[in-house]
Amino acid sequence: MVKNIAHAAAAMALTGMLAMPAMAQDKFIVVASTTSTQDSGLFGHILPIFKAKTGIDVRVVAQGTGQALATAKKGDADVVFVHDKVAEAKFVEEGFGLDRREVMYNDFVIVGPKADPAKTAGKDAIAALKKIEAGKQPFASRGDKSGTHAAELRYWKAADIDPQTGKGGWYRETGSGMGPTLNTASAMSAYAFTDRGTWLSFKNRGELVILVEGDTKLFNQYGVMLVNPAKHPHVKKEMGQQFIDWLTSAEGQAAIAAYKIEGQQLFFPNYVALRKAA
Repeated sequence: MVKNIAHAAAAMALTGMLAMPAMAQDKFIVVASTTSTQDSGLFGHILPIFKAKTGIDVRVVAQGTGQALATAKKGDADVVFVHDKVAEAKFVEEGFGLDRREVMYNDFVIVGPKADPAKTAGKDAIAALKKIEAGKQPFASRGDKSGTHAAELRYWKAADIDPQTGKGGWYRETGSGMGPTLNTASAMSAYAFTDRGTWLSFKNRGELVILVEGDTKLFNQYGVMLVNPAKHPHVKKEMGQQFIDWLTSAEGQAAIAAYKIEGQQLFFPNYVALRKAA
């Protein structure tokens, strides 16, 4: 009898020990975000800080903004952290997201071969695109419905150019993230439109350099939202909100600002500034 009780107690203890890691593993959220936040190394810098403070593991699904929002619409994420303000506003209006907050910004740049055959160098992004199209110079586009791709298409439209007419010729769509697209541009000595954060972390530059920067139109804002639990009851509302609150806290904003590559800051937190201005 005593032996049976001892065995039962041991079994219960073992069950409890096995359950503890499982419970710990359950303390995570899924964040649908962009390839730029992942490829730039930002998440590698800030997520360990957040986990150390809260014990919450953040599992990132890195996609183009359009794909990230689609993932969230299906309920396959708890939080969305992307950079297409128009698409984000629509996401909230349709009831899929709650409490959009602006977290940080950087800017877009146009890179291309050092020789700059299209003579694009300067601050005017629209003029640069017109010169690239006029000279039918190779241009590598993400073509993936990401936030960066959406911004690129807006600038082509502002230049009164439909780049699809050059598709398969001078205009090449990779259908992939920013890193692979920059690899394609490097291999082709082509021009490309990229966020500065990914560019600064990109190593395979070859002959590519930044040619167009400083245009106020190239501002690139990032926003974060909780996926609406009313649409998807399984969303981890409390932990997701903890992550959002941390990103927009003084500590989270400082962590974003502290991330640098070779002394250059990649992202500039602006939630606090916006809140004070409101």
